[in-house]
Amino acid sequence: MSGTRTWRAGRPEPHAGDRTDGSVPDPSRAGDGAPPSPEEQARAICLRLLTGSPRTRRQLADALAKRGIPAEAAEEVLSRFEDVGLIDDAAFAGAWVESRHRGRGLARRALARELRTKGVDSALIEEAVGQLDPEQEEHTARELVGRKLRSTRGMDREKRLRRLVGMLARKGYSEGLALRVVRRALEEEGEDSELLEHYLPGD
Repeated sequence: MSGTRTWRAGRPEPHAGDRTDGSVPDPSRAGDGAPPSPEEQARAICLRLLTGSPRTRRQLADALAKRGIPAEAAEEVLSRFEDVGLIDDAAFAGAWVESRHRGRGLARRALARELRTKGVDSALIEEAVGQLDPEQEEHTARELVGRKLRSTRGMDREKRLRRLVGMLARKGYSEGLALRVVRRALEEEGEDSELLEHYLPGD
């Protein structure tokens, strides 16, 4: 029947009237002359957004609300997309943690904060950031400090310490871990450990 679509192989079958950019078809050009239903509009919007990149359910819900899609129609479409696997917040969170830790060196605290802003459930966030164990987090912190050391050479000792510790803090590393990693890196570079203690107290 006109105005319906089938769902198969885990993905929705595009409606003949849907445009690839997710815009609403011109009713005057529709085969039956009827305007698209709110559900059809919601499907087109979600498919366009998901084609660009994975999205959380909350992100898609916010996008539909901004475009004036009624809440009932939005809920129906979002639930259907979850059923067929087009929306998967757990998979989104896991991929986000891996990508942002590997690419930006973000620690668990920063990653959890980013996922919360995207509407991911707290239980899923905890599971996703749990992928990073303390050893991996510290290893990444050491790599970040190692890459930053050269650009800080020649600075006043205190300014250098603040710069390195601040860099790790902005990426979500705890103060204790940041101090420990920076202290070790500078000692390996030849800084006097006793002088470092004056600026970097013990954990």
